[in-house]
Amino acid sequence: MSSTELPGVRAVAAAVSPAVGTVGVAEGEELRSVALPGLTMTVRSRPPERTGLPPALYVHGLGGSSQNWSALMPLLQDVVDGEAVDLPGFGDSPPPDDGNYSVTGHARAVIRFLDAGGRGPVHLFGNSLGGAVATRVAAVRPDLVRTLTLVSPALPELRVQRSAVPTGLLAVPGVAGLFARLTKDWSAEDRTRGVTALCYGDPRRVSEAGFRAAVAEMERRMELPYFWDAMARSARGIVDAYTLGGQHGLWRQAERVLAPTQLVYGGRDQLVSYRMARKAAAAFRDARLLTLPDAGHVAMMEYPEVVAQAFRELLDERGGS
Repeated sequence: MSSTELPGVRAVAAAVSPAVGTVGVAEGEELRSVALPGLTMTVRSRPPERTGLPPALYVHGLGGSSQNWSALMPLLQDVVDGEAVDLPGFGDSPPPDDGNYSVTGHARAVIRFLDAGGRGPVHLFGNSLGGAVATRVAAVRPDLVRTLTLVSPALPELRVQRSAVPTGLLAVPGVAGLFARLTKDWSAEDRTRGVTALCYGDPRRVSEAGFRAAVAEMERRMELPYFWDAMARSARGIVDAYTLGGQHGLWRQAERVLAPTQLVYGGRDQLVSYRMARKAAAAFRDARLLTLPDAGHVAMMEYPEVVAQAFRELLDERGGS
């Protein structure tokens, strides 16, 4: 593992969280911390196969981290210079100073990161909450986005699936704390199996090594004192974003996106309804739709080769850049 930190970042992180287990890093990946106004973000990267490739940025979903892109990133390192961020309060990133976990707050963090690094415009990827965040970034800062790839984006649904209701309940004040107390005796293995069953179309696609790595990450996260707060506030941020109307509504912002957009939906998704695929394809003005009947909520982890091929085809349409 290669890890670098900007001066003072370690002290900032130590001030908000106790010593916990180390974050998993796949072979060939590197981690670094980036200090920005009001927040610190951990960034996972994989060196591109050659210099001069266009930049890409990957944004994870609720409860996830930059590790959610570890299966996809090596499949695209010959065509993009990829980085994946841990949103504030998730992965190895400490909470934001202002405690703002709204979709707009997360989008602001991504914009600050891109502006500070001068890497834009990027090929922007987002999953679930990260899909809503990426949509907002592409709508308000089109200069930062070359293409947009959204995997099960958390865009407002008129009729939410029953299987998604428990996640939505985390947004209700007090529920996250109650759930934490009720499940305090659950093992990391039990929690990981529950998350896998919820997010994967077929949990059997998770290898034993992958499951053990997920358990280790779950154990690490549960030691963080702000874990449930970040989950609850981010869930509340999604619910709040669903209720916004006018120009700030996510569907209205989807219509404003100028970047060519690749949409990916799973037929077995228990969190974002498969039926929203056609609505999304109609909303984004320059959209391509990939539907995977056997995929769940995290197609980039379940079928990374298929998602990678869809992105390559999007690149080919744009002349490879």
